[in-house]
Amino acid sequence: MRPLLLHLENFGSFREPVTIDFSDIDYFALIGPTGAGKSTVIDAICFALYGTVPRWGKENVISHALAPSAAAGKVALVFDSAGRRHGVVRALQRDAKGTVRTKEARLDELDPAVAGELAEVLEAVLRPVAEGDAVTPEIQRVTGLEYKFFTQCVVLPQGRFAEFLHAAPRERQDLLVQLLDADVYERIRQRAVREEEAAKQAASFARDQLGKLAGADEAAERAASDQVATLRALAESVDLDLLRARDEQIRRARADRESVAARVEALLALVMPADVPTLAETARQAAAAVTALAEEAAALEADEHRAHDELAALGDRQALAQSLAALDERERLTTAASAARQAAERAAAALPALADAARRAAGALSAAEVERDRLRDAHTAADLAARLTVGEPCPACLRPLTELPHHPELADVGTAERAMAVARGEAEHARTTLGKAETEAAMLDSQATALSARLAELPPPVDRAVLEERMAAMRKADEVVSEARKAVRACRARMERAQRAAESAARKSEQGWRDLELARDRALTLGVQQGGAPPPVDREDLHRAWTALLEWRNQAGRAARAELNERDAELAEVEAGRTRERTRLVAQLAEHQIGVAAQATPEQIGGAIATAVARAESRLERVREDRERARALETHAVDKEQEARVAHELTLLLRANAFERWLCAEALELLVVTASDTLRELSDGQYELALGGKGDIEVIDHGEAGLRRSARTLSGGETFQAALALALALSGTVARSLDSIFLDEGFGTLDPATLDTVATTLERLAAGQDRMVGVVTHVPALADRVPVRFEIGRDARGSHLRKVGP
Repeated sequence: MRPLLLHLENFGSFREPVTIDFSDIDYFALIGPTGAGKSTVIDAICFALYGTVPRWGKENVISHALAPSAAAGKVALVFDSAGRRHGVVRALQRDAKGTVRTKEARLDELDPAVAGELAEVLEAVLRPVAEGDAVTPEIQRVTGLEYKFFTQCVVLPQGRFAEFLHAAPRERQDLLVQLLDADVYERIRQRAVREEEAAKQAASFARDQLGKLAGADEAAERAASDQVATLRALAESVDLDLLRARDEQIRRARADRESVAARVEALLALVMPADVPTLAETARQAAAAVTALAEEAAALEADEHRAHDELAALGDRQALAQSLAALDERERLTTAASAARQAAERAAAALPALADAARRAAGALSAAEVERDRLRDAHTAADLAARLTVGEPCPACLRPLTELPHHPELADVGTAERAMAVARGEAEHARTTLGKAETEAAMLDSQATALSARLAELPPPVDRAVLEERMAAMRKADEVVSEARKAVRACRARMERAQRAAESAARKSEQGWRDLELARDRALTLGVQQGGAPPPVDREDLHRAWTALLEWRNQAGRAARAELNERDAELAEVEAGRTRERTRLVAQLAEHQIGVAAQATPEQIGGAIATAVARAESRLERVREDRERARALETHAVDKEQEARVAHELTLLLRANAFERWLCAEALELLVVTASDTLRELSDGQYELALGGKGDIEVIDHGEAGLRRSARTLSGGETFQAALALALALSGTVARSLDSIFLDEGFGTLDPATLDTVATTLERLAAGQDRMVGVVTHVPALADRVPVRFEIGRDARGSHLRKVGP
């Protein structure tokens, strides 16, 4: 992973947006006073990639990323890895409760051909790679570095590796376990324990299942195969056609028996209708009733004609009714005319008083108007007098005034006007009342005159008693005619019922003869079958003819019942034979454990045999499948038991303390060999590293003829070179080749000579390998030797960065 562009905005102490361009830099230094924010730049690279920073202590802590006074911030990094360019952006936001959260996280693959400003580079997206929580796992895949390896190999904790160089063997082993993630073998051991337990359980389960298949052996398969062969032979030997032939015989015998039983039933159904014995007498009585009722109806009709003649002799009913109505109208008009005349006279008598009241009301109104006018004039004169002056001409007489007039106190004009309004209302009411009375009197007089005229137009009056007597006689004649008519209708109804009864008796008689003919025809067929024909029909007497036919029925029935008994015996014999055959076959099937009902049909028996064969075949197939499954379970159990043994052996090997010592010794030997090659290059061939007899790291000094001495005897610069060589060896062992490395070390404690050695070593490291080297320092002597420097300062607005150098 090699960074190209880094952007910070409200990240840590960097409040103002700043973009750092690393694209053409191989060796640089971050310089500035303590607390200026030098390490924050390295933190930003780590946070952009993994969303956390080692200095914050916990991987899930991000609250330190956002500047304390900022509500939102952002970090963006463009980097190359494995020949591809990527851009990662993480945006932060502080919510209303003050909690800092990651608002946005995304990783995109970028077009490497696009260069320029950060925004242009980030917009040149070839494909989106990940968003949100999926960004960090994709960063690990792209860079090949997990977070813990990145913090051990890219951002080197150099002081830890100096401790590693000087540590005792036991301490070095613990540190190797931590730095090399050697506890993975403990996880492997624990995984082996789980795998052993799982394999044991799987093997035990397979053995249990195998125990349930204990009966699935060669003997069981042979027995099942023999059962199938036996049942197939039985199926071929069973003759169901014999049973079917017996069933056919029974069917024919039952058909013959049913035919005879049907003839017996038909003979028994030959019964004389219940009304045949009385049918002739009923017809005679009905004819006599019709004759008697016809005579009675003729006499009643004659009575009805006489009543009609008597009613007609009484005169015209309508003229009589009109005379009575005219008499009623005369009496009504006489009464109404008298009442109207009296009302007209009363109305005319009231008119003079109303006219006098109207005149008095008009006089009162005139007086009220005069009084009102007088008061108005008096008030006008009084007002004028109040404005007159002695010696001035009078406005009325035009003569000079010698003295002013004196007017007494006057009544209110408003009172006079109100009195006049009341008088006017009373006069109007009196006139209205008089007008209504005159109109009503004229109407009543006109009504009385009209009623008198109508009364004069009526015919002269007649005697009411004579008219009412004639009307009573007509009503009596009407009642006589009505009673005669009802009697005629009742007699005719009885005659019609008698006629219908006679017709019904005749129809029944005809039907009786037809029923007899039909019964004899059916009996003729039955009689031929029984060897005798029924007697001929006697047309003289229906009852006698039916009696002769029933006597013949009794004789034929006795012969039919005898034949039915013979058929019953034949049927019983055939059924007994079939029962014997079926009992034998059922017993034979029972010997082979095939159960069928005692009354089973041939089809049911055949189905039972076929079912038994199918079950036997299925049982044989299951036995074969169980044997195959048992072989598979045995193989599976053996495999799982072997896996359990292997896992158990691995658990024992990894549990031993000697394994950890052996592992760390092998790793240390590999690290020392790799670091020795690096140290030889850094020291111009003067120094190499080697392991001592007790596991200590020693230095071979070729400047002293290959002298071996403890690493603790090295100077500060030499110690730095040896520790750096070990760090690079460890990083090369843990992760793939690094494209960049950042050293955040306190170089201020080194003496000038050592510092010169360190600077030279870093220059060689940057110049001799294809990797970026970044140094965080506040030592000017070291910073001046770095070709590119980023000066970082801090004020009240936060940290600021300035590039110095080519």
